[in-house]
Amino acid sequence: MTSLHRKDLGLLALRGAVGGVLFAHGTQKLFGWFGGGGLAGTAQGMEHMGFVPPERSALAAGLGEAGGGALLAVGLATPAAGAMVAGTMAGATSVHAPAGFFAQGGGYEYPALLGACGLALGVSGAGRYSLDAALGHRLDRPWMGLLAFAASALGAAAVVTRRQEEVRRREARAADEAVREDGSGLS
Repeated sequence: MTSLHRKDLGLLALRGAVGGVLFAHGTQKLFGWFGGGGLAGTAQGMEHMGFVPPERSALAAGLGEAGGGALLAVGLATPAAGAMVAGTMAGATSVHAPAGFFAQGGGYEYPALLGACGLALGVSGAGRYSLDAALGHRLDRPWMGLLAFAASALGAAAVVTRRQEEVRRREARAADEAVREDGSGLS
């Protein structure tokens, strides 16, 4: 087996694993499959985490994971799929970042790894054993990848910034309420 075929088989295995995990995780959010909360439950969780508006945030996260994962798994529009995954995982990483790195303590290790894999696959391409290759690479041109990653980065930055602002507003309201409950605000 030539090294080219080995690399293509490696990309196929990586796409299948990462894409499959993301697809399953996204369908939990969208449809409640595999013990997930569906859109209603996910929206409640998104609201609790500070994502606004929570319903659109739940839909975007579910589509980014399920859609990006499915596209990565089959190797179709791989730059756009990688960008979807990287952007979606940037939002998830922001939620887990305050808990540190390791997933064992609730940290961002897992979503960061999935996002990095999506980014790497989007940049590297899907390889020979993919729908992109079967279609003559019409949906994975370099300019499409650059455009998709730029849009994903801007979108992720906006979502993360909006979430951080909402979390700060909630913390300020909670501090104000604590002062009012204390009576005079003096201890």
